[in-house]
Amino acid sequence: MTGSTSGTAPAPAALTGAAAPCWVNLMTLDLESAQAFYGPVMGWTFRPGRLGQEFSVARRGDVPVAGIGAVATAFRVAVAWTPYFAVPDADVAASRIRERSGTVAVGPLALGKGRGALAADRDGAGFGIWERTEPATSPPAPDGHAHAWLRLRTRNAFDAAIFYGGVLDWATGLPGACEVSYEKDEVLVQCGGRQLARISSGAVEAAPDPLVRPHWQVNFPVADVTASVETARKHGGSLVEELTRPEGREATLIDPDGGLFTLTDVYHAPASGPE
Repeated sequence: MTGSTSGTAPAPAALTGAAAPCWVNLMTLDLESAQAFYGPVMGWTFRPGRLGQEFSVARRGDVPVAGIGAVATAFRVAVAWTPYFAVPDADVAASRIRERSGTVAVGPLALGKGRGALAADRDGAGFGIWERTEPATSPPAPDGHAHAWLRLRTRNAFDAAIFYGGVLDWATGLPGACEVSYEKDEVLVQCGGRQLARISSGAVEAAPDPLVRPHWQVNFPVADVTASVETARKHGGSLVEELTRPEGREATLIDPDGGLFTLTDVYHAPASGPE
């Protein structure tokens, strides 16, 4: 995932390291089949995770970039890529989710080098929270690119920003808190000067199309979107949607087990919306 000259300029990796605001994890049905798909598509290698034989950590070089767990059936949840947001106290964050009409489906419980929980916001978009309890040991990203960035498609972007702000202390001025700005009917979330996510309105909770229902969209940067899409097709994936935006190209795919994800040639969340 290097060498791209299109899209916006590179930014520090937003999803790894001691001060990471979040992590991404795939909840899937079969670990081996997921690795056989994402390995060639993303250029990842895999190492066993600390959570048991049903978990592995995807790596780009020596850097962990994502987690994969064959737990969708055990947790009775859909196959999905899910962002995990760092919190200082998982129990407090879980209480805040419930207080704001969200749902905590699993946890908080021991998760890697910390404690985490799987939740959904009040519009049904799934996400996780994670409290670090051990020091970080992962090296920084070797090329400075974000390993992924996020877009929340929700019913109302401003209502969602209020929900997540209350849960995650966005826009509070506290040390390490993410900043929120409003641009062209979207919400831009920045952490430490780095673009983390955009929040867009217009999702419909009861829509049959999963792209229209509220959800967190995980965007993985690649050097060549077209080549990566073809590799995904060869390994059992399907193209759902392909868009060319002013800031770059993106293609949303579905993996063989039903997990949605997006490939993009933009290496971090765009600083401004489409013209």
